[in-house]
Amino acid sequence: MLAATIATIIALLVVIIVACVGYVMYTRTHGPKAQPNERRMHSIDSVGINSSSTQTENALESAAAPVGKPADLLKSRLTFMEGLAAVIFGALAIKTFTMQVIDTSKYSVQSDNNRFSTVSTPAPRGYIYDADGVALVQNRSSLTVLADADVADNRDTVNRLSAILGIPHNVVRQRIQDATSGAQAQRVVASDVRMRDIAFIAEHADAFAGVTTQTRTVRQYPYGALAAHILGYVGIADESDLAVATTGRKIEMGDNVGKSGVESTYDRLLAGDHGQRKVTTDAKGNVVAIESETQPTKGSDVRLTIKAGVQYIADGLLADTIAPGGTIGKGTGSGGAIVCMDVRDGGIIAMASYPNFLPEEFIGGISEDTWAIYSSDETYNPLMNRAIAGTYPAASTFKAFSGLAGMKYGFVKDKTTWYCDGYWDGFGTGDIQMCWEHGGHGELDFYGGIVNSCDVVFYEIAKSFYDNQATIGETAFQDEIMKFNFGQQTGIDLDGEAYGRVPTPSWKLEYFKNVPEEASWRGGDFTNMAIGQGYVLVTPMQMAVAYGAIATGNLIKPHLFKEALNEKGEVVVTHKPEIVGQPDIEPEFLAKLRDALHGVRTTGGTLCDAFDDFDVDAAAKTGTAEVAGKNDFAWTLCYGPYEDPHYVVACIVEEGEGGAATASPICAEVLAAALGAEEYPEDYSAGYIAGFTGKTVPIDRSGSYSRTD
Repeated sequence: MLAATIATIIALLVVIIVACVGYVMYTRTHGPKAQPNERRMHSIDSVGINSSSTQTENALESAAAPVGKPADLLKSRLTFMEGLAAVIFGALAIKTFTMQVIDTSKYSVQSDNNRFSTVSTPAPRGYIYDADGVALVQNRSSLTVLADADVADNRDTVNRLSAILGIPHNVVRQRIQDATSGAQAQRVVASDVRMRDIAFIAEHADAFAGVTTQTRTVRQYPYGALAAHILGYVGIADESDLAVATTGRKIEMGDNVGKSGVESTYDRLLAGDHGQRKVTTDAKGNVVAIESETQPTKGSDVRLTIKAGVQYIADGLLADTIAPGGTIGKGTGSGGAIVCMDVRDGGIIAMASYPNFLPEEFIGGISEDTWAIYSSDETYNPLMNRAIAGTYPAASTFKAFSGLAGMKYGFVKDKTTWYCDGYWDGFGTGDIQMCWEHGGHGELDFYGGIVNSCDVVFYEIAKSFYDNQATIGETAFQDEIMKFNFGQQTGIDLDGEAYGRVPTPSWKLEYFKNVPEEASWRGGDFTNMAIGQGYVLVTPMQMAVAYGAIATGNLIKPHLFKEALNEKGEVVVTHKPEIVGQPDIEPEFLAKLRDALHGVRTTGGTLCDAFDDFDVDAAAKTGTAEVAGKNDFAWTLCYGPYEDPHYVVACIVEEGEGGAATASPICAEVLAAALGAEEYPEDYSAGYIAGFTGKTVPIDRSGSYSRTD
C-alpha cells in the first residue's frame, strides 16, 4: 500500500515537471518578435507619371514592410503537441513501472487466479454403527461418469453418452448443464455405471473429450429400513443447507448432507473434509488441465447407543402387528412407535416407528412416485418419527402421575378408598362419566385403582383438586404433573421433537379465544386430564423418560450418540450421561406407586400373560386412548427388572384398540430382548427390515370398541 502511494506521488511530480517544460517551450515561441531591418524602396520613375509626393512614398514603404512566415506558426503548434505527448507517455511510463515493478506480485496473483481454479472433490461420509460395532450405514463404491461443463455444447459427445449409458439425450445434457456443484466442477452424468461402459469410455477417450470416470462412494444400508427414523437420510446440498451450515462444517453446492435423523444431527462429524483439485481454465472458464490434486478425508465414524438386535425385534414387531404382508389395514392399527431406553444413562436401545421408509430411496434424489408415498396422509406419513413427533392422549398410563399428585396434597392416603359402580357424577350435573368397566369395580384403594385402572378412583382425585383450587391454586394438579417434564422436549438428539401439552386454564382461554363459551376451565377438564384424556398430549419419548423417573427417581436426558471415532479408529468424542432433574416426590409416594405398577404385572390379567411368556419381572401400566373418529389407541409402559431397573419401554399402536391386548405383548418382548442382549449379545443379531410399500386397505371403524384398560 505504501509503495503504491509513493509511486503515485512520483508519477504526479513527473507529470507536473513535463507540463512545465511544455509550457516554457510554448511561451518562447509565442512571445514579442524582434523588428526586422528596415529597408527602403527608392522611387521608380515611370514615363508619364509624376510620383514625387511624400504620401505616395510612405504608402509604398508601409506596403513593403515584411510579415511572419506560415512555417513559424506551424512550428509553435508542433512544439505544444510534443509537450502534450511527452506528458501522456510520461504518465504511461510511470503506470507501467508501477504495475511491472512495484505491484508485480499483486497482479501476478490476480493473473493466477484468472488462470487457475480450485475445485473441491467430495469426501466419503463416516460410518454409523450400533453400540456393539455393527455397521448400520456404510459406503459402497459407485462407478461414476462425469463431464466438463462445455461438453453440453458438443452434440456428438452427448449423443454418445446417451447411447452408452441408456439415458435420454436431453437428460444427459441437462445433468451436464447443472451447475449446483460449482462452475468449474465436473458434473455427474450417471452413477452406478456398468464396468463395461466405463471401460468403453476409457478405451475411446478421443470420442469422449471432456468426459472422465471416477469411483465415488454413496450410502449403503445393509439392513434396509432398520432404524430408518433414527438414521435418517442424506441428500444434495441446496441454498438452505449453505445458510445453516454449523461451525466447522464447510458445505458446498453438490455435497451430500444429512437431511434427517442422525445423518442430520451429526452431519458435521460424518461429513469429512473435501479434496482439492487445482485446474487450469481458459478464457471461457473451461478446464484445460489438472495442475494438482489432494485426496478428500473420510468423515468420523459415529457409534450409537442402539443395539441392532433389539432394534430388529422392535421394527419387526410393529410391522407384523400393523401391516402383515406390507399392507396397512390387514393387521391391527394404522401406525405406531416403540421406545426402549436405558434408565441408568438415557441411552436409547431401540426406537421404532411405523410405517417406515427405505433411506436408500433418497440416494441421488428421490422419485416423485416414492415421495408421494412417503409424504401422504393416505399412507399414514411414513417419514414421521412417531416416537418423538407423534402426540397422543396418554390414556390410563397418565394415572401414575395423577396418583402422585393426589398423594402430594393428601387426597390419596394409605387408608383412602373409593367405590366404583361403573359410572360417576361427582359434580351432580347429570353429565355422567363412565368407567371403562361399566359393571363397576366396587370398593378400591389406590393400589386397586392402579391395578384395575379404575377411572372412578381418578375422577375422585381430580375432583379434590377442583374443589380445593382456592387454597392450593388452580394449577396445583398440572404443576405436579409437569415435574416429570411433560409439555416440553426431552432433549433427544434428533430434530423434530414435539412438546406435547398439559392443559391449564390460561392455555384453554387462549386456545378458545374465538369461542368464548368453550374457554372457561371446568371440573370436567380436571377429570379428563386425570385419566390422560381431554386436552392432554404426550409423545412416546416423553412417557419413556417419565416412567424412567418413576423407576429411578431421576429424569435422564435421552440420547442416541455414544461416541465418535476418527479414521484410525480412535475415540475422539464420548457422550456423558445427563440427569436433567429429580422430581420433588417423597420416596414413600414413589414406593407406593412402584408397588402398584408391579401389581399390574403380577395380577394384571392379559398383560400378566404377555410378560409371563418371557419370564420378565417388571412394573407396567396399560392405557386405551379414545380419539374422535378413530378406533382406540393402545398404550403400554413398563420397566424392569422390577428390583433393579435397567430399561423402560413405551409402546403405542394407533387404532390398536386395547392396550393390554395389543401393546403389552410388544412391550414384554422388547424388554426381554433388551435384557437378553445385555447378557447374551451373540444371541441377538440384526436382520433386513422391508420398507413400507404404500399399500393400504380401508380400516373398519364402524364398530364400538370399549376401553379395556
